[in-house]
Amino acid sequence: MASKWAKSDPSTAESPASSGDSGSAPVLEATELVAGYIPGVNILNGCNLAVHAGEFVGIIGPNGAGKSTLLKAILGQCSVRSGQIRLGELDITGHLAHQLVKLGVGYVPQVNNVFPSLTVRENLEMGCYLVPSLFRERFEYVTTLFPRLGDRAAQRAGALSGGERQMVAMGRALMMHPQVLLLDEPSAGLSPALQDEVFVRCRRINEEGVAILMVEQNARRCLQVVHRGYVLDQGQNAYTGRGRDLLADPAVIELYLGTLAKSTGG
Repeated sequence: MASKWAKSDPSTAESPASSGDSGSAPVLEATELVAGYIPGVNILNGCNLAVHAGEFVGIIGPNGAGKSTLLKAILGQCSVRSGQIRLGELDITGHLAHQLVKLGVGYVPQVNNVFPSLTVRENLEMGCYLVPSLFRERFEYVTTLFPRLGDRAAQRAGALSGGERQMVAMGRALMMHPQVLLLDEPSAGLSPALQDEVFVRCRRINEEGVAILMVEQNARRCLQVVHRGYVLDQGQNAYTGRGRDLLADPAVIELYLGTLAKSTGG
């Protein structure tokens, strides 16, 4: 049964990654985050989350709930006024995105997530610009994961379909061998068939050992594929639990899933 959030440990829900955990720190953890963009206006109001090694975690909630802001707070793209963000044992609160890439955090933004004038190969090269020597090994890995990118390596990214551009963005984020991958609404703007393909690829990436934190507009599909989910509302944790439990919870269905389905068409 999914549980209403009540200042409890955000990592207590049983999952494939955490159920056998021996007390080690999560790969990524946010505690009591208060954050926003404009002075005096908070979008996050005491938000918590935890992602363990090998875990696939989803974040859903109504528009304006703070889902994307939570990712931006982790990435140092908005002001964190209180609370803490940790990557393993390291306090990364306020670290900038390029610093986090070097520490093992990959990020795929929702929009403007490829360099349209560059080829697929050049986009992937940009993914490991901090360590160019990784390119050959990681290019082989990414094009094995996404064979279509290998076929289109010489094609400009701007000429690709929406689903293919999403693959390029995800592939580029994997070029530095991240331990955790942050995805901001990866299915946005895609047809239902392409959405399914993106979710299948996310599961494949996760099965390769990369922990994933995904913000997603397609709430039902998100909860079907993740190990655990968080429901945000007004910048706070409303519910958390295993994905399948949240999907079946009457309160979550009544208060969130119905509304989200109407607003996103899913």
